Amino acid sequence: MSNIVRVSKKNTIYIPKNIAERLGIVEGSYLELRVEGDKLVATPIPNPFWLALRGPKFAETTLKEIERVSEEEQNRYEGENPS
Repeated sequence: MSNIVRVSKKNTIYIPKNIAERLGIVEGSYLELRVEGDKLVATPIPNPFWLALRGPKFAETTLKEIERVSEEEQNRYEGENPS
């Protein structure tokens, strides 16, 4: 898919609606812009909150594991800072 757009004042580029919809780009979205040779490449950056709630999961943990690590850290901290 390709479109031709015009650069307007202050180097503004408007993303055509069909491309924005296809890539999930909405007002407030962030794009990574980079130059590859003589081309400008724009890549949407996913919203970190959306990723946390609905994106792919990279690790699995349980509440018990979080509690165990928390207790270990608290014990380590108490050992370093006796009252």
